[in-house]
This record gives sequence, C-alpha cells and structure tokens, in this order.
Amino acid sequence: EQEEFSRTHFSTILRCLVGKLSPDWLDLLPDGQLEELWASFFLEGPADQAFLVLMESIEGAASPSFRLMKMARLLARFLSAGRMAAVMEGQCGQQAGPASRLLQETLLTRVVGLPDHLGNRLQRETLAAFFPQNYFPLLGEEVLRVLQAVVDSLRGEGPSSDSLPSPAVPRLGLEILGVLVPRLTVLTQGNCLWQRVCWRLVECVPDRAMEAVLKGLVEAAPGPEVLSRLLGNLVTKSKKAQFVMTQKLLFLQYSCSMPMLQSLLGYLAMDSQRRPLLVQALKELLETWGSSSAIRHTPLEQQRYVSKALLICLTHLGEAELQASRDELLASLMEGVKSRLDSSLPPVRRLGMIVAEVASARLHPEGPPLKFQTEAEMQAGAERAPPVAPVSGESPDQETVDSGGPQAGWEGSDSELDSDDELVPYDMSGDGEQRGSKTPAYVRDCLEALTASEDWERWEAALRALEGLVLKSPAATREVSLELAKVLLHLEEKTAVAGFERLRQRALVAVTVTDPARVAEYLAVQFYALNYSLRQRMDILDVLALAAQELSRPGRLGRAAQRGSPGPGSQPSGAAVPAWKAVVEERVRCKTRRFCKGSTGRAAAAGPNEFNAVAGYFFFPLLQRFDRPVVTFDLLGDDQLVLGRLAHTLGALMYLAVNTAVAVPMGKALLEFVWALRFHGDAYVRRGLLSAVSSVLLSVPAEWLLADLLDELLEARSWLADVAEQDADEDCRLLAVKALLLLEKLRDRLLPLSSP
Repeated sequence: EQEEFSRTHFSTILRCLVGKLSPDWLDLLPDGQLEELWASFFLEGPADQAFLVLMESIEGAASPSFRLMKMARLLARFLSAGRMAAVMEGQCGQQAGPASRLLQETLLTRVVGLPDHLGNRLQRETLAAFFPQNYFPLLGEEVLRVLQAVVDSLRGEGPSSDSLPSPAVPRLGLEILGVLVPRLTVLTQGNCLWQRVCWRLVECVPDRAMEAVLKGLVEAAPGPEVLSRLLGNLVTKSKKAQFVMTQKLLFLQYSCSMPMLQSLLGYLAMDSQRRPLLVQALKELLETWGSSSAIRHTPLEQQRYVSKALLICLTHLGEAELQASRDELLASLMEGVKSRLDSSLPPVRRLGMIVAEVASARLHPEGPPLKFQTEAEMQAGAERAPPVAPVSGESPDQETVDSGGPQAGWEGSDSELDSDDELVPYDMSGDGEQRGSKTPAYVRDCLEALTASEDWERWEAALRALEGLVLKSPAATREVSLELAKVLLHLEEKTAVAGFERLRQRALVAVTVTDPARVAEYLAVQFYALNYSLRQRMDILDVLALAAQELSRPGRLGRAAQRGSPGPGSQPSGAAVPAWKAVVEERVRCKTRRFCKGSTGRAAAAGPNEFNAVAGYFFFPLLQRFDRPVVTFDLLGDDQLVLGRLAHTLGALMYLAVNTAVAVPMGKALLEFVWALRFHGDAYVRRGLLSAVSSVLLSVPAEWLLADLLDELLEARSWLADVAEQDADEDCRLLAVKALLLLEKLRDRLLPLSSP
C-alpha cells in the first residue's frame, strides 16, 4: 500500500501543497509550524517524486514571486540534506520497463540540467547552492554515497540488494569525473568490491555517452594502473568502448596530452586480454604514419600526435610480440620513411628521421643503427669546413705577400669609379609578381599537379588553366575524364584562391561537356553514393545542369572547333586587338555610306542538339534511387533541400531535351516522380515538382503527349487544380496556374478536358 501510494498519489498531494503556498496560508499556525510541516513532505517523502515536483513548480511559477523563492529555498534544503543520494538509490535495482526507463530519463535530465534551469528562472536571485562550481561537487559526493551503499550491501553490511547501480548513475557522473576519479582511485586500490562496482558502472554507460565518459576518465586518471582499476576489460566487452579507445582517441582526434596517451596505451598493455588490441593499434598507427595521403592532407600537429602514440606503443610491446610482427612492421616503417623523406616540408622530413631512428632501433636492435643527418647538422658541418685552396695557376698579389698586408689602392678608385649617385632609377611600378612555377601545358600535367603536387603555386596554376586545356584538347581529356571528374569533385581549397569554387565548377563542367556520356553517368551515380556531403551532392546537380545547357546550345560545335584548333595566323588566346587596328576600323566605318541598313546582328548559328544523344545518361541515373535512403543521405527524410534541388535539376534537363527522341520516356519518368511526391510538405520541393510538369509540357511535342502521356497528364491536371486553389505557398499557386494554362493551350489537340 505504501508503494502504491508513493507511486500513484504522493505527487498529487505535493502539487496540491504547492498550490496552497501563500503568505496568508503559512500564517495559519504560529512560529512557522505550518511551513515546517509543509516542507517535511518534500524532505522526508519519496525523494524522486519530491524532486520532480520541486523542479516542476519552480519552472511553472511566475518570476519573480513569493512562491518561486520559497520553492527555490526548499530545493536548496533538499540538496543540503543529502536527498539527491536518495533519488539515485531509489533507481538502483528498479525493474526494467518502459515506465522505469522514462522516469530515469526524466530524472537524469533534471539532475544534470539543474544549474541551467535554476539560473534561467532565478536570474540574479540564484542561490549559491545552484552555482555549477558548488552543485556538481555536491552531486559527486552524493554519487559516492550511493556507491558506498552498494559496496556495503555486497559485503552484507547494509540493506540487502543484489543489483548494482542503474545506468543513470554513471551518466550523472559525466560532469563530475574530476570529483569522482580521485576518490575512486583511493577506494579501488586493493579492493576488489570497489573495482567490480566501477566496472559495472562503465559497462552500463549507453553507447551515446561512452565517448564522453571514457575521454573524461582517461584525462582524469593519474596513470594506466588507475585506469585499469576503473575500466577493467571494458574494451574487450564493448565494441563502442573499443572503437573509442583504439580508433577515436588515436586517429580521429589529436587533443590528448602526453600523459593521456601514456595512460591510454599503458591501459591496453596492462592485461593479456587487451594486449592484442595494442599490437593492432601499433600496426594501424604505423600505416597511418607512413601514408602519403595522410602526410599531404593532415595537419603537422596531428602527425606529431600519431608519432608519439606510435613510439609509446613500441615501448610497451615485448620481444616476443615484436618478433611475431617484425617483418610487417619494418616494411611499413621503411615505406613511411620514404614517403616522409620525399616531402617538401622540412618538419615532415625531420619527423620521419626521428621516428625512423627510434623505431628501427626498437624493431631491429641487433642490426646496424639507422642514422640520418639533418639539415642543421649538414649546415654546421659546412661552416666548420676549411677554406677552399686557390686554384692552380692563381697566386696572391705579390705586393701583399712582400709587405705582409694589403697595399693601398689607387686614390679614388673605390669612391669615384663605383659611385652610382648620378644613375637614374628604373621605373618598376608596372611590374607584376613572377610566379615560381610554370602553368601546366597539358591536361595530364594538371591532373598530376592537383593530386600530388606540394607546390601550391603550381596547384593554383593548374586549377586556373584546366578549363582551357580541357576545351583545347578533347581527345586527351577523354583518356582521363573520369579521373579528372573524381579529383575535381573531391578537390578542397588548399590556399586562398580567389574564385576557387567557380574555377572548380567550370573545370568540371568542361570535363563533362567533353566526355558527356561517361562523366555524366559517373556523377549521377555518385550523387547517391556514401561519404559525400550535401554540398558535394548539390554541386553534382549544378554541374549536370550547366553541362546539359552547354551541350544543347546551338552552334556549340563550331565554337568548340575554333577553341580546339586555332589557325596558324590566329592570335594567342586572350591577346588584345592592337590599338591601330581599332582606329582604322572605326575610320572605315565612319567613312562608309550605306543606302540600306540591314540587321547588324549576326544570325544564330544552326547545328544539331548534342544533348540529344546523351540526355539519358544525365537524367535516368538521377531518378533510380531517390526513394532509397543511405546512412548519410535521405532525400525523403531530412535532406529535403537536396530533394528540391533534384526536382529543379530534373525539370531543367527535361526542358533542355526539347524535341529529342528520348523526351517521351524522360517525360513519363518525370511525371511518375512528380506524382509520387505531389503531397510533399516542403514548399521548395513542390515548386520544383510544378516546374518539372511545365518542362514536360514544353519539351514533348503535342502528338507524343497524346499518344504516350495522356493518362499521366490527366492525373497531373487534377493535382494542379488543387494546388492552384488550396496551396499555402503563393509561388506554388502561380506555378500551378502556369502549368494549367499550358494544358489549356493543348486542349484542342489532346482531347476535351472537363473543367476542374
């Protein structure tokens, strides 16, 4: 009955007591008797219910008010009376169930966020007990009291309990590890029960909180022995813990200090079950250290961090473990040394020399020591070298030898003959900076510079020259088109290049236009691939649309031919028309009399639509997987911005394929895409869908619409009518009206359509 009362009715009584709180009501009994009786319900009843009602009433009270300050002071008494330990003890041994998990989550949120909640409500009136620097140490002491009670129960000295603390307790400790770890360091020394309790605590930590807990413990633990007592063999039991300790803290982050690295790797080395993880970590560290890609793309500070971890691993491994993997480790070391010595950065080369010397001595102690001569040592040796003897046939001045010193020169020989006071300085104001590296002359040179060059000037020059070289050499471009597309798609700005994004996009468009079938299909497939950012996926859509627009432009073949093969008498690219020629042409134009002045504009060049033959490579791969989410990309979920861009791009591709043979299947597929997403909640997506319908109506001839797309258009017409009348977005309504007008123009040629 008491449990039922506490669980069902006690919180209702507490809320009633809070509602009665007022100055007049408290004065009904003298000497504050009623207030003490009122407070006793919160301080002596079930702690979890009392704490939740206290937090609820503080958040719901008007600010500032008598009730708010009374409840805040009562909460301060609640904390000072040690009732937080009772809150946590009440959660130990709870039966697992949805209600229990919900209560734990609610309590956890309130307990961890108490300083923030109280600070927001009380503002300048916040009590000292709620300051973080006071609250979290107190919370740490309460956690230790709970753990002490658990240890006593395991010893049989306290109330019987056969369960360890629930997952709430370690999660409460995320903010207070600095308080808990020093005390646990002492308590776990030589005490198996305390060690078991700590192991159980970390094993109960949820995966989403595991990284924060482990990083805090590694940082707070004074050494690997303490870390081993606190964690036990957690890395062999939890995949998440193993990933954090052997991957995240070693490779993906480089913020750990040297003591943290020593504690982490020493912890892996202290137990036979954990040592295989240390050997595996050494192999992966050595592989990363020697990777040419990692050397080029990771900061120097991270490379130093990996080098430190590598050398610490070597000190912990025994001779038998090194002997078992010696050949593999030496091969990785030599390959890494070669990659580092090939670097143009002196710090990278020095780091390779130092690590190679130390690691080779550890891996192969019986062999000859590996010794490098650094740049500083070579310079010092050059300075200590004796002066070079004079060349045979040359001798010092005879007069100098005879007199024991140099003779005085002719009077005025240095002061007058070498004087440059009367020389006029040369005007260098118009000179430009001369770049140290030449602009690449071939497409393959650009590809090499963008992928492997450490010369940033050459890298920038290659990026600026690539578009022109691609258009000038289409045959050479087709040989490496996919490699170029891949490099440009993943290219990152290494230096502050003005207009970098524009240069990259134009180069990628030029490659796509030069080899449209293969590159367009590759880009469309990569749009749904893993490990791409949303920015890269939208870049793919932009490039496909711009390339399709260029391919469909009339007269493009003639212009491309002129760019690709200039005549023998033509001027170099970018050369300006001489001034005298412009003057002559202007005089001729002014002196010429014309009796009939026709059109001055040049007639538009005619030619086939190049996009006709390759439109399917641009269009259909983009439609194949829009409804299949991947790990990092979900068009039908959170990535609705990209879905809207996809709809607009498909509509643009449809419009550019006007009057082509593939327009009918494209239109049919696009209308099915629109029909599947017609009720999408995002206005930007709906605008793209409506634009796509208009593109179909403008691109497919009326006869083909009647023969192949009649059913789809009838369905689309009813949807367009609803959108035009009821859609909340004004732009959507306007686009729907435009599409309906296009349908009305086709009424006579399609069939009599009933009014909406």
